[in-house]
Amino acid sequence: MHTPYSGTTLSNPHSFYIPVSVTALDQATFNRENAIQPFTSLLAVVTGGSGAITWNGERIRLSGGHILCSDSSEDISLPRSHKLEGVWIEYAVISGNSRPFNPLNHGQPVRSCPPHISALAMQLLSGWNQPEQRPPFALQALFTELLTELYDSAAEYTEPPAQWIDRVFRHIESHYNEDLTRGQAAGLAGVTPEHFSRAFRKSTGQTFNEYVTLLRIRKAQQRILTGAPNLSTLALEVGYSEGTYLSRKFKQVVGISPSAYHRKSKSIVSLNFNHTASLQALEVVPQLGVYSAWMERMEPVPSRKKLLNEGIGSAGLYERLSSARPDVIISYSLPDKSKQLLTFAPVIEIPFMQMDWREQFRLIAEVTGRKPQAESWLNIYDWHCHQANQLLDQRIGDRGTAMVLELGAETAYCFSSSYGRGAQILYHDLGFRPPLGLVAEGLLDKGYLEIAFHNIARYPADHLFITSSIEAAEALDPPQSFLQSLKQHYIDDSLGGRIYFLNQAGMFYGFDPLSSEAQLKVLVQALTS
Repeated sequence: MHTPYSGTTLSNPHSFYIPVSVTALDQATFNRENAIQPFTSLLAVVTGGSGAITWNGERIRLSGGHILCSDSSEDISLPRSHKLEGVWIEYAVISGNSRPFNPLNHGQPVRSCPPHISALAMQLLSGWNQPEQRPPFALQALFTELLTELYDSAAEYTEPPAQWIDRVFRHIESHYNEDLTRGQAAGLAGVTPEHFSRAFRKSTGQTFNEYVTLLRIRKAQQRILTGAPNLSTLALEVGYSEGTYLSRKFKQVVGISPSAYHRKSKSIVSLNFNHTASLQALEVVPQLGVYSAWMERMEPVPSRKKLLNEGIGSAGLYERLSSARPDVIISYSLPDKSKQLLTFAPVIEIPFMQMDWREQFRLIAEVTGRKPQAESWLNIYDWHCHQANQLLDQRIGDRGTAMVLELGAETAYCFSSSYGRGAQILYHDLGFRPPLGLVAEGLLDKGYLEIAFHNIARYPADHLFITSSIEAAEALDPPQSFLQSLKQHYIDDSLGGRIYFLNQAGMFYGFDPLSSEAQLKVLVQALTS
C-alpha cells in the first residue's frame, strides 16, 4: 500500500524570508533579548538623522543613506535615545539547511543604500501599519522585491572601490582631454553616480570634476616645461575649447598665468637620487631631493634639503611637499603615487628602462631650462670616453666580453646597460659586449638577471667586474666558496678571463651623469692597471 508520507524529512535546499516586525526606526529600540521571535535576521534602512549602534562590541555610526544588515548570531544594540529615521525590519530565514544562508549578510554590516530601496522600505512600513488596505500577499511581494533589490545592488555597495577606482583613473588619464562626465565614470565603475562620488572623494580628497580639472592643468604645466605650443593649441590638447578659459582655470589652480609660470625660476623636488645628481651636474639645487650615501660623501647636504627613503611612501613626504610648495616634481614613473603627488605640482615622470641616463639628463635639462649646459657637460664626458678608448686600444685591443656583478647575501645580479651599474659604460661607451649566454637568457630585455653563485661560471666573460671589494665578498658566507671556484675558473682556465673587485658598490648603484663620470674613471683604471 502506497503511503504519501513515511515520516522521513525531505531535503529542502531553498530558503524563505518572512518579515516578523516592521517598525519606524525613530520608534525602535533593539537588543537580542527583546527581539520578536522567530527572529534570525534584521534590516535597517536609514532615510535620515544620525546615530550610533553597537555591533559585536564596536560602535558604528549610521546616517541617512545607510542600510544595516545583520543576523541574530551577531550582537547588536540600538539604544533608546537615538535620532535615526527610516525603517527597522526583523525577519526570519526558514531553510531546510541546518545553517540557513542569508545572501544579504556580507560580513560588513553597514553599506550605502540607493534611493529606490529607501522608497521600497517606506512602502513596506506603510503597508505593515495599514494591513486592511493591502490585498493578500501584497506585503510578502513587497518584502521580496525589497530583498531582491538589495541583493542585486549588493555587489555595488560591498565591493571595495579599489576594485574599480584604478580602472576609472586609467580611463581619465587616457581621455582627460575629452568631454568627461561623472555619469560616464560611474557607468565605467558599475556603480550609481552618488556612490561613485562618495567613493571617489574618499579616495582622492576631491570631487570628480575637481580631479579632472587638476589633471588637465598639470598636463598643461608639463607641456609648458617641455616646450608647449601657443595657448590656444595647448588648450585644445588638454581638453578646453579656448586659450582664455585654460588661462583662467590655470590661474585658479596654480595661482599665476601660464606665461608667468613659463618665465619663473622653478622650485624643484627630486624623488630619486639619480635625478638629484642630474640637477647637480646642471648646477641646480633642488628645494628637496633624495641623495645617495655616495653623493653625500662627495658633498654633505643640509637636512632641510634632504628626503629619505627615495622620498616615497611616507606621510612625512606629503607634509614636506606641502611646506616646500614646488613648481615641479621629478620622479621615476610611479603610477600609484603620481595621483597623490598631483595635488602639489606637475610630475615629470621618467620611464626607467625606456630612457638611458643621457636621455634622462637631457629631459631634466629641458625642464629646468638648462639644455646648453647639459650639452656642454655631455661633450666633455664624450671627450673623456674618447681618451679612454684610445688608451684601451693601446693596452687591450679588442674589447671582448664583460659582465658586471652585484653580490647579494644569497645570489648575484648582473645588469644590462638599461640598469646601469657600469654596464652602460662598458657596453655603450667602451665597446665591450655582454656574454652570449646572458643575451640568450634575456638580459637585454629584462635589464638584469639573478644568477645563483654556483652558476656564474656558466657565463664566461673576458672581464668580470664585481662592484664590491674582495673583503666584502669574502665576509658573505655563500660567496666564500663561490669566489674560490670563480677565481679558479677565470684565472686558471684557458679562457684567460680577469676579475676586478672595484670596491665602489655605492658609486656603481648610480645611473646618472655624476656616477657615470666616476664609474668611467674606475673602470678604465681597473682595465689598465
